[in-house]
Amino acid sequence: MVAVVAAVVALIAGVGIGVLLRGRARPAPAAAPISPLAPAASDVLDALRSVVVVLDASDKVVRSSPSAGALGLVRDTELAHARLLELAREVRRDGQVREVELELARGPLGSAQLILAVRVARLRARHVLVLIDDRTQARRVEEIRRDFVVNVSHELKTPVSGLTLLAEAVDEARDDSVAVHRFAGRMQVETTRLARLVQEIVDLSRLQADDALDEPVLVDLRDCVEDAVAHLQVLADDKNIAIGTAWGDPAVPAQVYGDANLLTTALRNLVENAVNYSDGGTRVGITVEPGADFVTVLVKDQGAGIPPGEIDRIFERFYRVDAARSRRTGGTGLGLAIVKHVCANHGGDVTVWSEPGQGSTFTVRLPAARPAPPHSPASPPRHTQPQTTRKVTP
Repeated sequence: MVAVVAAVVALIAGVGIGVLLRGRARPAPAAAPISPLAPAASDVLDALRSVVVVLDASDKVVRSSPSAGALGLVRDTELAHARLLELAREVRRDGQVREVELELARGPLGSAQLILAVRVARLRARHVLVLIDDRTQARRVEEIRRDFVVNVSHELKTPVSGLTLLAEAVDEARDDSVAVHRFAGRMQVETTRLARLVQEIVDLSRLQADDALDEPVLVDLRDCVEDAVAHLQVLADDKNIAIGTAWGDPAVPAQVYGDANLLTTALRNLVENAVNYSDGGTRVGITVEPGADFVTVLVKDQGAGIPPGEIDRIFERFYRVDAARSRRTGGTGLGLAIVKHVCANHGGDVTVWSEPGQGSTFTVRLPAARPAPPHSPASPPRHTQPQTTRKVTP
């Protein structure tokens, strides 16, 4: 940024001298408006990636980037933050370049903050140039990375510590076959949980690193739902929970472009959450609604619901509404984070509606594939029943 500021200052100074010399040779009419900056200088400022604000001798904003207003840095012809104005006055007074990092309020309401790298320099005697780089997103990414490392360390420490203690218990009870058998069973539970945690961390890291799918293919979401249900049927049977599926209009394809394995994983995570957080004798319903623009999948349970204050956080990594219950069921706190990133990578989204005591409904929307291949009359669609229900009587 130092070289950029120097170049801008030199250019504007040069253009200003040229304007003065021309003015001496041929005075301009008194009625002609005087531009605060020469066209060449304005062109340079427009080409900068940084947010640009230029102040005149009375601290009025005579030029600013459109993003300066969007960030709430400039209102009309005034700088919106006293600290920025103070820096500009200091630079105008002593001519020394100032370079600082500031945390400023994003707006008059709320607690949102902007992290800004600010460089202020004097342009000739009348104007002050303020260059601003918004580092808010970079700081947020760094905080997320740091929190992720801390959370991963904590989550990995729990099963590892448990395995260490169980190994010691097995060694001490080596002459007691019943105790050894019991401890070995608990070790298997911990190792399974540890393996699942590591795999989900790897999956989530890969999803966050890839902004787009490498080779998307045509995927039928009805098939993904069937695979997810088949994978979780035993778990649902053990809890006496019915899983019902509704396919919508069977004549309308429920196809999207994407990765079938990732989409199946996302839907499986939603269904598994619904089963884990539901009581026995209830029902989990999965509905596929194909449309012209989007294919929508709804996963509805009859569980305890999510408290209003928790809804905005449930897609965070390692966040659990009921931590004790999640640990009993082997949850890692990464399932919904994976769902969120899978949907985002497929150009869609996931939302949730929930009321305490009324259950929860998760809604996945993904862009429908166009054009969808028509079904041949000789080969009717695979799913012809509007609804099927699986339930095991205890």
